[in-house]
Amino acid sequence: MECISDVKAVLGEGPVWDAREQAVYWVDIPEKRVFRWSAGGGARTIEVDRHICSLLPRAAGGFVGGGYDGFLDIAPELTATVIADPEPDLPANRFNDGKVDRAGRFWAGTMDRHEREASGSLYRLDADRSWTRIDSGYRVTNGPAFSRDGGTMYHTDSARQTVYAFDLAEDASASNRRVHLQFGEGDGYPDGMTVDAEDCLWIAFWDGWCVRRFSPAGERLAELRVPAQRPTSCAFGGPDLDQLFITTASRDLTAEERAGQPCAGGLFMTSPGVTGLAEPLFAG
Repeated sequence: MECISDVKAVLGEGPVWDAREQAVYWVDIPEKRVFRWSAGGGARTIEVDRHICSLLPRAAGGFVGGGYDGFLDIAPELTATVIADPEPDLPANRFNDGKVDRAGRFWAGTMDRHEREASGSLYRLDADRSWTRIDSGYRVTNGPAFSRDGGTMYHTDSARQTVYAFDLAEDASASNRRVHLQFGEGDGYPDGMTVDAEDCLWIAFWDGWCVRRFSPAGERLAELRVPAQRPTSCAFGGPDLDQLFITTASRDLTAEERAGQPCAGGLFMTSPGVTGLAEPLFAG
């Protein structure tokens, strides 16, 4: 495993492979930075004027995302405008992780910025820019991720160390929420995740020093050690989708901890031996 971009992000998050550009994008949420890396062009840091918590490529160009103040329309040059704020009554909340499902809809969760209150919800943004609240009562939302056939959605409450699964219908209704994976002391906290071409779930573990792979039935299949304490998310990319990109954080590490993991906050890349799925573009 190699650190390919030592950007020292405070809270590096949300890697996404943009097949149009053959590049991976990710964010540093509190520092208002977006990063871009490509094999031919190396890494680039872009200072932005809003807190962008996630960004996903959009079919019409640019990106869709979530921020501190709602759903965001993000132009190719990374200027962002608010599409809608579903939580004007919760000023301490912000969006966190987000993903596009197999049908081109954007799903993202909110959370209390201070990670104390269970005030977070999961939302869906449709192509017509209308939004729907799907579920509530989360402390730290993460994910989501979608099965290969689009019929199952995974969503995480990191603070509760729980990954939930939902049945996802063609009309985008989500039902039958159940505990898919439950973790405990010493496991780390399940964070961002993705699904591979064999329908297995890859999860980054904050304070777990690793990314783990699970079968659709929840069986642990593999563990990739990461030379940083706080992996935050992962995404497949590369021309053949056979590279796994892993974002990490340096937030709240002591000086001694930083000395032991000098690339904390960087972007890592490895070849895990399986391929990912081409991620759909947001249809709106």
